[in-house]
Amino acid sequence: MTRTASARTTTRRTLRPIAVGLVVVVTAAIIRILVYQSASPSVTSPPRPGTAQRSPVTPRNGPLGTIAWPAAGVSAAGISGIGVLPGPGASQPVPIASVAKVMTAYLILRDHPLHAGEPGPAIVVQPGEAAAYPAQAGNGDSLVPVSAGEQLSERQALEALLLPSADNMAWILARWDAGSQAAFVAQMNTTARRLGMTATHYTDPSGLSASTTSTAADQVRLGMAAMREPTLAQIVALRSAVIPVAGVVRNYNTLLGQDGITGLKTGSDTAAGGCILLAAWRQARGHDTLIVAATFGQPGTMATMLPTALQAGHQLVLALGRALAGQSAQHISGKTGKHPRTGRHRAGATARSGGRVPDAPQQAGSVGSSSPRQTGDGIKGGTPAVDASVQEALGVRGQQAHMDG
Repeated sequence: MTRTASARTTTRRTLRPIAVGLVVVVTAAIIRILVYQSASPSVTSPPRPGTAQRSPVTPRNGPLGTIAWPAAGVSAAGISGIGVLPGPGASQPVPIASVAKVMTAYLILRDHPLHAGEPGPAIVVQPGEAAAYPAQAGNGDSLVPVSAGEQLSERQALEALLLPSADNMAWILARWDAGSQAAFVAQMNTTARRLGMTATHYTDPSGLSASTTSTAADQVRLGMAAMREPTLAQIVALRSAVIPVAGVVRNYNTLLGQDGITGLKTGSDTAAGGCILLAAWRQARGHDTLIVAATFGQPGTMATMLPTALQAGHQLVLALGRALAGQSAQHISGKTGKHPRTGRHRAGATARSGGRVPDAPQQAGSVGSSSPRQTGDGIKGGTPAVDASVQEALGVRGQQAHMDG
């Protein structure tokens, strides 16, 4: 009996370390699996604005095949003669920050068109607008200094609006055009509907309010229409301008002049993240073809979200350019040069005359006779093949970037 009890005791002492070791190994394996799962991005969840993903999203988009879209936020693109290409979250309404100022400028130039080199009428800064500047600056708004009685030409006001992204100039322009911000915002929304921007809702002319929301696809539609306005195309391609009182102002778009990029607008705040709407000209089958790319909700701190958006937008433009270069001739042959109703070369005619292009909605979809994917986007057939002389008239070639921090 004593020997048997001793054997049992010895067996227990031998098995106990083995059991403990097995428990440790199994526990470590479980922890490793959990850590891997938590670190791996979901392949089923759509990217959300302001959240980074580990791997790029590469959906297939008909006429251009596979495109690598930004991993974070929402994105879309448009190509003249092809239409809107939806990226991740392209139809999801999100805050767009100062990208809203593109509509402000577009509406001002629709109501008060400017010919090439024309300064336009004088806009006088009212005492209340000048008095509000210190409080606005204290709130951290994006501003240009103004003084009571200061006179700016319409062109100078648009330069202050679009280059240093001055919120106060958006408010001044809205009052000058429509009598009040509320009346101007109503016109912004009416114009958005006319352009087919059905998921867009403006609540202020500057984009400072987080309740001003739009989709990447809608802003691409606006970007295509804006680039058909010669004066707007000229201004967004400037690296700097001189404004009364404020002096020299510089463009926040540091991508100007790189890879054919000629505009349009940056934006960033805590609600919207980093936002960018870009326009670029690329050669495709002997034609200069317009690319407009939008990506919103890029993550980061206030210091890093705009550089992140610029990088994401730049990479998207490059990806679209590569895809465009690789598509077959039938996709763009004869599609980029004609006005859909008159058959005239739209941008060439407007650049030479200093005139404007109506903002009537048009249909977009894949090239050819297939049914349009969406209507009223102002893209399909709306942007012509533009030769070098016309681009020089538009002032969109050879611009170098400079940003004032």
